[in-house]
Amino acid sequence: MHLPSVNVLIQVLVVGLLTGGVYALMAAGLTLVFGVMRVINIAHGAFLVFSAYISYWLFTSYGLDPFLSVVVTVPLLFMMGILVQRTMLSRLRNEPGLVVLLTFSLALTLEGVMGALWQSTGRSIRTTYTSEVLQWELADIVLRLPVVRVVGFMAAIAALAVLNLLLRQSDLGRAIRATIQNKDAAQLMGVNVSRVQAVTFGLGMATVAAGGALFSLIWTFNAGSHEEWISKMLSIIVLGGMGSLPGALIAALIMGVVESVAAVTMTSYISPIVFYLILFITLIFRPQGLMGTVIREG
Repeated sequence: MHLPSVNVLIQVLVVGLLTGGVYALMAAGLTLVFGVMRVINIAHGAFLVFSAYISYWLFTSYGLDPFLSVVVTVPLLFMMGILVQRTMLSRLRNEPGLVVLLTFSLALTLEGVMGALWQSTGRSIRTTYTSEVLQWELADIVLRLPVVRVVGFMAAIAALAVLNLLLRQSDLGRAIRATIQNKDAAQLMGVNVSRVQAVTFGLGMATVAAGGALFSLIWTFNAGSHEEWISKMLSIIVLGGMGSLPGALIAALIMGVVESVAAVTMTSYISPIVFYLILFITLIFRPQGLMGTVIREG
C-alpha cells in the first residue's frame, strides 16, 4: 500500500465526494422506482447510457452543450418511462421476478439499438472546459479540482434537492410517499396507485437522463457500458437502503471516496473491490442498508 502526501489525499477525498454526488443522481431514480413499485429496473443502466448517447449526438450534430441537453433528454426519458410502465410493466402486476426479466430484456434491446446506431467505439464529450481545473488554496494546500466534476456535483445536488422538494411539498410527492409506505392503504385513501407508479417510473427515467448528461462528460462509454454501471447503481441503493433517497446519497458519496482513495493508495484495479467489501460487511450486520427499514407484512 502506498500512502500519498496529505495534499494529494485531501484532493483525492474532495474529488471522490464530487464523483459521489454524480453517482447519487444516477442512482436516485433506481431507488425511487424500487420504493414505489418494489421492483428492480435492470434497464436503468441502459437508459443512463442511452441518455448519454443522446447528449453526445446533440453536441456533435448541433453543438448543444451537454448541460443544456437535459432540456431535451429529461422530458424525452420521462415520457419513455411512462410509456414503458403503462405498456409493459403494468401488465405484470405482483410479479417482480417477471419485471426483472422484462427490464433485463429491455436493457439488451437498448444495447442492440445503441450498438446499431453508434457502433461499439467508446464515446465521450470533450468541450472547451473539459480539461479545465479550479485552483483552490487552503492554508498550505493547493487543490486542483476538475471543472466538470465541480459543476456536475452542483448540478446533481440541485437536481436531488428539486426531487426531494417535489416528494415533500407536492400532492404528487405525498401520494408517492404514501404508496412507498403502504400501497394498499394508499389505494383505500383514494390514491391512484397505477398513475403514481407510471409517474414515478417517468421520474426515475428523468433523473437518469440528467445523470446521463453528466456521465457523458466524465466517463467514456459504449453500448455495453450499462452492465458495469447497473452493478454500481444497484450496490449504491442496496448499501443506502432500498427505496431511501438520503441513503442512496450517502452510499454514493461513500463509493466515490472509497474508489478515489483506494485508487491512489492501492491500484485502480483493486479500488472497486474495497467498496464491495464495505457493502458485504454492512449487509452482514445491517441487511436493510444504512438508512433502509425492515418491512413487515401482516
